[in-house]
Amino acid sequence: MDNYVPRLKKVYKETIAPALMKEFNYTTPMQVPAVKKVVVSMGVGEALTNKKLLDAAVADLTQITGQKAVKTKAKKSIANFKLREGNEIGAMVTLRGTIMYEFLDRLINIALPRVKDFRGIKATGFDGHGNFSLGITEQIIFPEIDFDKITKIAGMNITIVTSAKTDEEARALLAKFNMPFRK
Repeated sequence: MDNYVPRLKKVYKETIAPALMKEFNYTTPMQVPAVKKVVVSMGVGEALTNKKLLDAAVADLTQITGQKAVKTKAKKSIANFKLREGNEIGAMVTLRGTIMYEFLDRLINIALPRVKDFRGIKATGFDGHGNFSLGITEQIIFPEIDFDKITKIAGMNITIVTSAKTDEEARALLAKFNMPFRK
């Protein structure tokens, strides 16, 4: 299994990188934007009263991504939400390398088309530095999740961090990965 290369990584090296190099007139292959990491997170506000929901969120994220998720803690106290600094209120996982490409492949080709009434992703999720964030309202769009075993339907945030300098370059990179942007 040492010589395994994910399908999306192979497509990137063989077709996407040369196409981007030609499109943006890069002089060296090191200038071509690439996906650095993917961060998947879930906020579980109800975890303050029911700790089992947080454990279920960690289990769901671990199952979806194939990598152990970690619990995240509140950075500061907010009295209106009965939140204290240090309370565990979410889960996240950072994907890099082979697992990252496998997750992106499943997200783009399997999970997103399963969204009800899906017309594409809004292209407004870019942050100005070449990173793209999108929100998913239900974790059940992933085929790894057994619909009968989930305790609560929860949303998740997915951030794709690229080495692109501008949003235009990042949009071109993700579009070549077949990310279904709304026209």
